[in-house]
Amino acid sequence: MLVAGLGLLTWGAFLVMQATTKNWVERDLTLRARLAVNGASHILAEGLRAEKPAELKTVLTNLVRDERILGVSACAPDGQLVATAGVAPVDFGCLQVTPFVFPKGAPLGSPPLEWEHVAGIRGGRAHLNGLAVMDESGPAGLVILVHDLSFAERRDAEGRNLLLVAFFLLSLCAALVTIIAVRLSWRSWTQRLRRMLKGDEETDEFRPLLRDVRALVDEIMTERDADGEGGAWTADRLKQALRRNLHGEKIVIVSNREPYIHERQSDGSIRVLHPASGLVTALEPVMRACSGVWVAHGSGTADRDVVDAHARVMVPPGEALYPLRRVWFTEEQEKGYYYGFSNEGLWPLCHVAHTRPIFRTSDWIHYGEVNQKFADAVCDEAEIEDPIVLIQDYHLALAPRMIREKLPRATVIGFWHIPWPNADRFGICPWREEILDGMLGASMLGFHTQGHCNNFMDSVDRYLESRIDREKQAVVQLGRSTQIRPYPISLEWPVRWLKDLPPVPECRRGVFEELGLSEDALLGVGVDRLDYTKGIEERLQAVERLLELRPELLGRFVFVQLAAPSRTAIDRYRVLNESVEAIAKRVNDRFGSGSYRPIILKRAHHEPPTVFRYYRAADLCYVSSLDDGMNLVAKEFVAAREDEKGVLVLSQFTGAARELTESLVVNPYDLDQSAEAMAAALMMPIEEQRARLRSMRAYVAEFNIYRWAGRMLRDAARLRRRDRLSGRLNDQYSARFTGAES
Repeated sequence: MLVAGLGLLTWGAFLVMQATTKNWVERDLTLRARLAVNGASHILAEGLRAEKPAELKTVLTNLVRDERILGVSACAPDGQLVATAGVAPVDFGCLQVTPFVFPKGAPLGSPPLEWEHVAGIRGGRAHLNGLAVMDESGPAGLVILVHDLSFAERRDAEGRNLLLVAFFLLSLCAALVTIIAVRLSWRSWTQRLRRMLKGDEETDEFRPLLRDVRALVDEIMTERDADGEGGAWTADRLKQALRRNLHGEKIVIVSNREPYIHERQSDGSIRVLHPASGLVTALEPVMRACSGVWVAHGSGTADRDVVDAHARVMVPPGEALYPLRRVWFTEEQEKGYYYGFSNEGLWPLCHVAHTRPIFRTSDWIHYGEVNQKFADAVCDEAEIEDPIVLIQDYHLALAPRMIREKLPRATVIGFWHIPWPNADRFGICPWREEILDGMLGASMLGFHTQGHCNNFMDSVDRYLESRIDREKQAVVQLGRSTQIRPYPISLEWPVRWLKDLPPVPECRRGVFEELGLSEDALLGVGVDRLDYTKGIEERLQAVERLLELRPELLGRFVFVQLAAPSRTAIDRYRVLNESVEAIAKRVNDRFGSGSYRPIILKRAHHEPPTVFRYYRAADLCYVSSLDDGMNLVAKEFVAAREDEKGVLVLSQFTGAARELTESLVVNPYDLDQSAEAMAAALMMPIEEQRARLRSMRAYVAEFNIYRWAGRMLRDAARLRRRDRLSGRLNDQYSARFTGAES
């Protein structure tokens, strides 16, 4: 910036100097021309009046001896050339110049004018002057002098070079002075910082930094094991952390989606399914590691048949590690709460995916009724007056406040699994104040990214009467604080579904045999619910564009989309289903031949072992979400690739893109960019694939779901201790005050 400023300053100085020098030169040449003509005016006048060309030639030749005068011409008053010496101007002769010096119609007795002009001549540029020759009788004629301007151009070049040298030296000096000043300032700053860290000095300037350093040290220390040694977060370590921080107390997880669904088969048997849900993928390992209860909606056709009188069933089947408490809805409540307000209203409101949110008063009423059902179930399951409750996602925005009203000392943690929109977009919701107030019943609110936290606090600031403490990232209402924190969600590590799967080469051979692919085929995979926010239409169009740009892949590259049907009762999802099928058919009709189909669409529910087999078999995995909170498919693919082969192509609009930076990050709306990224993935050398996957696997292993839960529950335990201490102090104060009155 400094050098650029000096450069602009130098360039401006050069332009000013050039214009000034030009004016000086022109005035100097005009003055020299006057002196030359005035010095020989008597002889020139006699020669012009007597029309003696020979005598004029001699005078003009003497004038040309000046090294800067290239030529001189003498003209009669009527514009006829009388004599010339040296170089005569080509385009400006006597007839052209005379009208300027002796203009027609000039008042009688008025003095003649002077004429000057810069013109090009052979060999360069020249300055021309036209001057009148006068005697006692009046004007005898005029003289045109041609001055050489090459000396002025040389002077400009010398000035320019001088300025460049000056600029270089000035920049060098400025850089040296800046470096010295920065070094001295940095030395002083670091010395003061060291004194501050030692406790010898503390100023307002460094207080925020000191607070952050202390918070970081505190976080590192609290994440250590019980024996004081750090280590990877595992299920056992999470259990130890819970025993240490929560003394082994149970936690209550609340979500609309249940971790296990009991479905009645056509033969009358009951099958247990795992829902296609990132929420369940993340939280189920936490419940396995913790003691507690999971409260969720019973959506399976056989869910009522397997529960006890308290609507409970022990899960997982065959292991019975924790109870699942099911909540029942009426058909009208499910339609209004789940399909209506949650997924036609809040879901498109929070995702920038160009689908208009729909809000109905009847849906809002059902949403409130169902949230109350969940809150009542939580209070029934709570064994103490201050339990820790984890409320999950947008289906239950009102539940924190409802639970707080019945259990005022509960530590309620709300986690929002989808993006939180900016304040302007959130303002579309007719019940925005009620939703914000319901969420602020929580002690803590977690989001995937800091950007989502900022959007939420901006929304509260815009629509509610509250105090926003941005330094502590908290919202304060009526003296009660709700902390707002980013907790990027992740997977268990290692993923339990992988232990029973065959090695990667066997998975690849098995999948290729199922699909009828040759050994040298290239396989891409996508795994999603059929949801418009996942960018499945754009993904298949990118495959089509890839085959257009890289025809050598025809017959060899196949993309498999595992698409679990979702929310088929909503029109937008039915339209999406038809659109995805139409795009796949068009691409296959256009590029397919014989048994070759470039797109294989598998629209069905797939259990986790099947999904992970496809991850292991693929050469690339493309996640093309148009807007996503985190997206765990990306992390699942990374976790599945123990062979450190394969490439992840990842949408920039996912939370995972901020963490898995070694993936090929694309804009899914840009079909050319997405197609080129897939082509680059298919041609990427094995060494580069391994380097990228090794880095991403290390990140997912370190920041796994146990660390996510441990951090959140540790923060909750800290809040709980604070609230308990505050409660005891209030009780002591009340008792003392009551005793004093009596």
